[in-house]
Amino acid sequence: MSDQKTTGSKVWFITGASRGFGRVWAEAALKRGDKVAATARKVESIAVLNEQYGDNVLTLELDVTNSAQAKEAVEKAYAHFGKLDIVLNNAGYSLVATIEEASADEVKAMYDTNIFGTVAVIQAALPLLREQGYGHILGTSSNLGHVTLPVIGYYASSKWAFEAIHESLALEVKDFNIKVTIIEPGAYATEFGSQESLKFSAGMDIYTDFKNNFFQQLQTLERGNPDATPNGLFAAVDAENPPLRLSLGSHNLAWVRGEYAKRMAEWEDWEDVAIAAQG
Repeated sequence: MSDQKTTGSKVWFITGASRGFGRVWAEAALKRGDKVAATARKVESIAVLNEQYGDNVLTLELDVTNSAQAKEAVEKAYAHFGKLDIVLNNAGYSLVATIEEASADEVKAMYDTNIFGTVAVIQAALPLLREQGYGHILGTSSNLGHVTLPVIGYYASSKWAFEAIHESLALEVKDFNIKVTIIEPGAYATEFGSQESLKFSAGMDIYTDFKNNFFQQLQTLERGNPDATPNGLFAAVDAENPPLRLSLGSHNLAWVRGEYAKRMAEWEDWEDVAIAAQG
């Protein structure tokens, strides 16, 4: 079985490369001399990469909700470059709605992109990574993969599912020399807050004040600089033993630590009830 090299030019396959972290990371990888198969729903949105980086980039149209197109894009990238070192699932969006407001169709549509689209790319890539004897699967989750907020609870739920899928995957593919890393950014000044990355359910008047207060609080969040993130990503992909979870941002760990402390305290408060329920 081949060993994945920690130095030298790597080949990336990146979904959602038209904007946000996907664009930042694609360009950063190209600037350091790696090769990138960059994908987006509208290939014209990434066409400029061809002009800037020439043969080092392959731009492909990909709507991750189309599993056949995902398989075709992964196989094209593999055939074009002869290998895939890194498969990075970055495509996704947030549904803005209280739990009561969102329709089932709206929630399903978000999961089709955030979860089933990710799974389609992973399932397309795994046979190729096994064949070459190595690989590294990365997925953009969020600090909201561990904690949650109101109004974007459905988005957070997709990231909780995302985390579980990748954690199971890491155990399943370890013997094939395939590594898995979940990227967990905090709040960053990316286009994720744009209309293309957010979808809004029809609102209910009873939640108007609550949501307005929530959005005002969001405005006070300190947002990181997305251009500061590539070195963290490169540290993970170049490591011999990369982390399963890579947190990006200075506020994440304190928030997660506090929330898990609350959970532990509550579980322990109710431990007698739990034990009695064993029977």
